[in-house]
Amino acid sequence: MSVRATNTGESSFTIETGSGHSITLSGMPENQGPRPMEMLLVGLAGCAGVGILSILRKMRQNVTNYEVRVRGERADTDPKVFTTIYVEHIFTGSNLQAESIQRAIDLDTTDYCGANVMLSTSATIKHSFQIKEASA
Repeated sequence: MSVRATNTGESSFTIETGSGHSITLSGMPENQGPRPMEMLLVGLAGCAGVGILSILRKMRQNVTNYEVRVRGERADTDPKVFTTIYVEHIFTGSNLQAESIQRAIDLDTTDYCGANVMLSTSATIKHSFQIKEASA
């Protein structure tokens, strides 16, 4: 994997990924894109979401909608790393089994999601979930 960051302003960079995508990251005062630390939370949300949904499909859980909300608390002093990260998984579907969802989260966060494993070396990561029954 690789990325290339090109300075495009006082505190902004255009990032090009090896997979052919681009995004602008920014600091203050420009505010042209997400902050770099926000992107760590984005990576965690995406990594966990993709993996957990894949595991649940293999478990034949009928997930019709899935939302991942991530909130991070940072240290007060530089380098202001994340100290605690809260990940809330909200599943909608028919007859979803709480035990299967918990198992999928446990498997993904310990064995598959590299972002979770890596961030957990410096932050406490707390996962929770909700189940909503799909409308008939």
